[in-house]
Amino acid sequence: MYWRLKQSVLDAQKGNGNKRAMKKIIFSDNIPGIIAYAEGEPIGWCSAAQREDFPRLANSRVLKPVDEKPVWSVVCFFINRNYRKMGLSVALLEAVKKFVKSNGGKILEGYPIEPKKDKMPDAFAWTGLSAAFLKAGFKEVARRSETRPIMRFYLK
Repeated sequence: MYWRLKQSVLDAQKGNGNKRAMKKIIFSDNIPGIIAYAEGEPIGWCSAAQREDFPRLANSRVLKPVDEKPVWSVVCFFINRNYRKMGLSVALLEAVKKFVKSNGGKILEGYPIEPKKDKMPDAFAWTGLSAAFLKAGFKEVARRSETRPIMRFYLK
């Protein structure tokens, strides 16, 4: 819910309140992302929706819009620790491409981290790593911070 709410609202409904807010989105038929499963168990998650569903992006100095084109945004991932470093982020991005295309989207945008060092704590990689976006065919279109490229994939 981080990208969907002002910090004051996020803090006020911390925990169960934010869970209820996400459930409300899900039950409104507004699909908030893609879930990956292994043997019937959820192992990964990728949040993706139209950019306007994530107001924090518009208010970010680093991640503000590149242009006026309508885009869908990939804002976060969660990968079960037992499935990390196995290419699941790339697989989720491939699934998101299909999802966005099936919903009429033409441009998919992501805001990954590009670490300064080879290794960084997994907790800081929740917006994805630029290497995964590159493997999924995304191209950098802007960079307003040393470690935060804005990357796009143009759907055909």
